[in-house]
Amino acid sequence: MQEGNNASANGCGKIRSGTQNGAALLALMDKTGYSMIQENGQRRFGGPPPGWEGPPPPRGCEVFVGKIPRDVYEDELVPVFERAGKIYEFRLMMEFSGENRGYAFVMYTAKEEAQLAIKILNNYEIRPRKFIGVCASLDNCRLFIGGIPKEKKKEEILSEMKKITEGVVDVIVYPNATDKTKNRGFAFVEYEAHRAAAMARRRLIPGTFQLWGHAIQVDWADPEKQVDEETMQRVKVLYVRNLMMSTTEDTIKAEFNKFKPGAVERVKKLRDYAFVHFFHREDAVAAMSVMNGKCIDGATIEVALAKPVNKESTWKQHFNGQISPISENLLGFPNKEDGYQKSLGKPSLPVRLNGYHGPGPSEVERCTYPFFPGIKLTPISMYSLKSSHFSSAAMHLDYFCNKNNWTPPEYYLYSTTSQDGKILLVYKVFIPSIADDSQSYFMPYKLCTTVEGAKELAAQFTLLHLGKHECFSRSY
Repeated sequence: MQEGNNASANGCGKIRSGTQNGAALLALMDKTGYSMIQENGQRRFGGPPPGWEGPPPPRGCEVFVGKIPRDVYEDELVPVFERAGKIYEFRLMMEFSGENRGYAFVMYTAKEEAQLAIKILNNYEIRPRKFIGVCASLDNCRLFIGGIPKEKKKEEILSEMKKITEGVVDVIVYPNATDKTKNRGFAFVEYEAHRAAAMARRRLIPGTFQLWGHAIQVDWADPEKQVDEETMQRVKVLYVRNLMMSTTEDTIKAEFNKFKPGAVERVKKLRDYAFVHFFHREDAVAAMSVMNGKCIDGATIEVALAKPVNKESTWKQHFNGQISPISENLLGFPNKEDGYQKSLGKPSLPVRLNGYHGPGPSEVERCTYPFFPGIKLTPISMYSLKSSHFSSAAMHLDYFCNKNNWTPPEYYLYSTTSQDGKILLVYKVFIPSIADDSQSYFMPYKLCTTVEGAKELAAQFTLLHLGKHECFSRSY
């Protein structure tokens, strides 16, 4: 074993930069007893560690580390991350030049250790004025498949995906908001492991692969937002989806009050989903158990605890994700740090409802670069770009309409005066192309003090209600 370790370390030393040499790695390996192997653009330390028996640690034990200085290596990083607990595996992404690529993945032997690493090592000063970012990492096993014929049932989609890809565990299909006999034109395919999902994604190359004669879009689905158990133990709000468009808030409240009259505090319904607020948590949990899978106005509903939004301003890993139609108090777009993503998906907008959310908002990158004399500029259309290039909801909405061959959105400004004499503004958004649909205009529930804020809020609100899952695509 030691000879193998030495060979691996010597191989690593040959491609390392001058600031880090093979001797430092050998010293680390001798001290810890871990092996080290470089393969596929990454250097793996451990996995498993010496003396490990049984399967690898479960999900939730790995953290993503970003903003690592390019000349910092395992001999400096491993001792830092050992402060949080026993490392099962440390994977540092490497350039061919021998420098690291600025990010790594650290898997601990227990979830508590990973959580502690995030708590104590996020924004840790690894070098003078050089701070690393640490956040949770997830092995994504789910793909987004768009362009599916809307008449196809779950069983048909599952059968077809099993024929053309390996390792399929399940298919998640959501019914159309207005016609429950049809799907929404997309599905999420769950695989047994991240590798199986990755292999399937490579096989299902958009433009070269079709399902039932239809071109499809394939991308990573964003993992659901992770909320710690302590926080979830305090939640007393239920998220209810797959409602009929015609179902009213009064009907929902009456149905959820049947098991215990007076238990529901209030209901907020948006399109085909709603939030049911209870006075007491125990009533919310009991109602979830009783009501999940029940029929309301002919629709079989799904009920789950709503996930509170983490309001702390922490550094976050670059994730992309599918849209979840959940918002009432719509907030702005936070910045996105650059980093590696193990899981990509349908881009979403960070939308929130009274501090609660569903799975998967991604965040928008804002970055500037110097403009040097002589740089060649090429005229392009904004519609030739990807949705990730837009940092405002108003631009996303315009892009959304263009992708659906709709006329551009029209904004109508309204005002009122607050009790303290301030002018408050709100936009009503009208999309002529869908004026004959179930809803012809969209207007948020909140007023703003600036025109820009009002327009952005209205655009976010409109995107939320249009079910934006179906329009965006993003490459790896």
